[in-house]
Amino acid sequence: MTVVDKMNDCGIVPVVVLENSKDAVPCGAALAKGNIDIMEITMRTAAALDSIRLVAKEMPEICLGAGTVLNPEQCHQAVDAGAQFIVSPGFNRDVVSWCVQNGVTVLPGCVTPTEIMQALELGVNIIKFFPANVYGGLSAMKSLSGPFPNVKFVPTGGVSAENLAEYAQASFIHAIGGSWMCVKKDITQGNFEKITTLSSEATKIIATVRNV
Repeated sequence: MTVVDKMNDCGIVPVVVLENSKDAVPCGAALAKGNIDIMEITMRTAAALDSIRLVAKEMPEICLGAGTVLNPEQCHQAVDAGAQFIVSPGFNRDVVSWCVQNGVTVLPGCVTPTEIMQALELGVNIIKFFPANVYGGLSAMKSLSGPFPNVKFVPTGGVSAENLAEYAQASFIHAIGGSWMCVKKDITQGNFEKITTLSSEATKIIATVRNV
């Protein structure tokens, strides 16, 4: 199963911010216990690369990605550490080109027709839509799916347990990104049981919408 297949199969891509690498594996385990086998560790902190290395080594069953990637150097570092996919908040041609040339799945952030066309030009048709709540949410993605019927979106920003079902039932949604299952406070305080509970609730919503 490819990375994009795993994303769609799970339906959720947790966005995880780790201040301390010691929390990486417990957080991954908490997600897995809640039936989420995918994890996007953001490159916003100094602990990111060590966290990716630890999860890649100790939890190979997790489909592991690096988020908030801003340049090709970070791509290289993240992939060397064990990341299987790259997520960028915006469209950066150098980042996307590096990933395509190196066979690494990439989700560039695209919210305009021009950005989507640039992604398609490089062979990428699954894109991050961020921040979804600022750029029009479902109505915007529905409108964009008209001229771009082969594009699938991974919305992040403003998605929560409350509106997850609404997003999940849209045909143009590939998967849904979000941090509500594993907020920074719960991670730093070691509330991993809560992370498992919220993850389980989210996957049940996805399963219900899909009638699985």
